[in-house]
Amino acid sequence: MSKTLVQLIQEKTGISEDQAQGALNTVVGFLKEKLPEPIAGQIDGLVSGDISAASDQLSNLTASLGGLFGKKE
Repeated sequence: MSKTLVQLIQEKTGISEDQAQGALNTVVGFLKEKLPEPIAGQIDGLVSGDISAASDQLSNLTASLGGLFGKKE
């Protein structure tokens, strides 16, 4: 079974599910404020699924970030 980000945060930190969800919400909100809209719009999709399903979205996100900094594909 794949783990969610909330479960991973719980495991790594030993905090409750509610605290882990709060931490995740804080980080997601921060990233969405700081990243350009096309990338920020992908953040919710990335954190809503399980970790293994998010790998494709993460690849797309990193490719977008590379493009932001002038990396050619």
